[in-house]
Amino acid sequence: MHTDILLKAYRLMCTAKAMAETYEANRTACKYVHSTSRGHEAIQLAAAFQLLPCDFVSPYYRDESILLGLGFAPYQLMLQLLAKRDDIFTGGREYYGHPNYRGNDKPTIIHQSSATGMQVIPTTGIAQGIQYLEQINSDRIVYGPNGEKPVVICSLGDASVTEGEVSEALQFAILKKLPVIYLVQDNNWGISASAEEVRVMDAYDYAAGFPGLDRVRIDGSNFEESFDTMHRVVQYVRQHRTPYLVQAKVPLLGHHTSGVRKEFYRTQEDLEKHAVNDPGPKLRLRLQHLGVDEGHLQAIEKDAWEAVRNQFQEAIQAPEPDPATVTDHVFVPTPITHEKGQRQPAGAEKIIMVDAALFAIREIMEEFPEAMLYGQDVGRRLGGVFREAATLAERFSDVRVFNTAIQEAYIIGSTVGMSAVGVKPIVEVQFADYIYPGFNQLVTEISKSCYLSCGKFPVQTVIRVPIGAYGGGGPYHSGSVESTLLTVKGIKVVYPSNAADMKGLMKAAFLDPNPVVMLEHKGLYWSKVPGTEDAKTVEPSRDYVLPLGKAALAVQADDRNIETGESCCIITYGMGVYWAKSAAKHFPGQLDIIDLRTLFPLDENLVFERVKKHGKCLVLTEEQQNNSFAEALAARISRACFQWLDAPVEVLGALNVPAVPMNMQLEQAMLPNGEKVTAAIKQLLQW
Repeated sequence: MHTDILLKAYRLMCTAKAMAETYEANRTACKYVHSTSRGHEAIQLAAAFQLLPCDFVSPYYRDESILLGLGFAPYQLMLQLLAKRDDIFTGGREYYGHPNYRGNDKPTIIHQSSATGMQVIPTTGIAQGIQYLEQINSDRIVYGPNGEKPVVICSLGDASVTEGEVSEALQFAILKKLPVIYLVQDNNWGISASAEEVRVMDAYDYAAGFPGLDRVRIDGSNFEESFDTMHRVVQYVRQHRTPYLVQAKVPLLGHHTSGVRKEFYRTQEDLEKHAVNDPGPKLRLRLQHLGVDEGHLQAIEKDAWEAVRNQFQEAIQAPEPDPATVTDHVFVPTPITHEKGQRQPAGAEKIIMVDAALFAIREIMEEFPEAMLYGQDVGRRLGGVFREAATLAERFSDVRVFNTAIQEAYIIGSTVGMSAVGVKPIVEVQFADYIYPGFNQLVTEISKSCYLSCGKFPVQTVIRVPIGAYGGGGPYHSGSVESTLLTVKGIKVVYPSNAADMKGLMKAAFLDPNPVVMLEHKGLYWSKVPGTEDAKTVEPSRDYVLPLGKAALAVQADDRNIETGESCCIITYGMGVYWAKSAAKHFPGQLDIIDLRTLFPLDENLVFERVKKHGKCLVLTEEQQNNSFAEALAARISRACFQWLDAPVEVLGALNVPAVPMNMQLEQAMLPNGEKVTAAIKQLLQW
């Protein structure tokens, strides 16, 4: 190996050591919790030195040496350490060692969370996206200066390998033969739990259970061994496009974090055992054996200390973020701000909601080659358990429309990486009740990515979720989850009630550069439930789009009834629109029915405007009522419209039981219906 590489590595090891000791000596200033790379420097630098600007890397929270090896200056890292305004990664919003980066000079780094192991799915999604772009010969792929194909490195600690989501990612990467390298740094500790306490095998042995996953175990404290191995593995993956796992044994020389200190739980004997393998002294000794002058080594050490000291003082003096910017970058702007196209083209036939979704996606995939659809059972044989993807695989191939395993976390979380490379995924969770295994990815990775990357990595994805109860679906296929979803900031939630809205909103959701969850009521798909015939509509034109956040008046009261106080407003969505319409037959000209269509963003303007006209309001939901979105909306209406109200804002939802019963009579007893809505309206009009 050329001595210049060894000297560069030693200089950066000295830099990392100086940074860690500077932080420790200035604990008052370094008030935010942080970890350092002490002990891990050799393998991290060895990995970083292999990467090209066309590549992708996902460091984890202890990987500051990877960042130094990529060419980031200590000052840039310190600005994040101190949560300063000019932190290039997150503008002071994120922990130290949580980078994200887009640029032509370095590998791309998507945002990832502190949740250990969670980055493995989004990062595998990057490799999935790269493979797809290669398959369709897309010009979106960036190659190296000599035509090198991009690779993806996902770095993680060995303790995180026990996470189930790591298994989901490995399964998918091997099945699809993705160009991803899992770099596992094993320091034998998971906070205060040693490896012997909490797992029966290390990452290398675990990988043996995944046929098709190449693997290697190395001494990650030895820079030359680490460099040679990473060079070989990266070149192999560049050429063969298959996954690889590298397990690097490393010492842990620092604290777990600045807040969980090594003296809290580690013995002196353990600390001394780890100190023997400090990569810095090892590399220094090797350089001496190669004839590097002692004075040169001392000069490197002195220069590193001086540079770190000076840059730290500059970082201390750097400005704090402007509090006025705290709400910036929750979303990036959407191009769809107005309704466009023909909602009711002349001569067009009526269609059912399930076909409206199918036709919308078909038209999307015809127009956008970067669009993909995947999920459980959506592929060629079945086309979705509700036939909502029927014929799409035949039309667009198994590359673009395919089945996944039962992996809700992977289905949802992979869209982070897919979106980062320019693929536009549409994915499906088979039933709303089964979104919870993927909820970690939705909350931890997807929803926060745009905000914590200051807009660099919004996640453009549509997540389709069949929802709702009807006809004896039972406790695990009938649930409503909108209130749960609406507690998550950074995602949009859409809930169409008819075919035209389904098509227009699906198109708008796809074109929105932010994550959108489409809740699609199973009972409205075919209009087989009595009273839901209006869910069938004329099919809108191909260019029809309906912006998110615009509610509609499904039924409008007569002005005379409004003026005499003999009217009220029902605010609802989904199946609630049809329960309200059923009740409206008993109150001709007396009811406004507002179909929200989008639950977030919410059309408060229309809601407040109509409530102020009527003075009486019922919020109707299919969800169990207590602590629901509907109750929260009722409170907002009460506050905004208080002086115009003639009666308390009422809420009607399902009974407060833990699940939808299987028996149809019990199901009906639990859910709202037209009769229950009628009774609520009668009582409200008596005020």
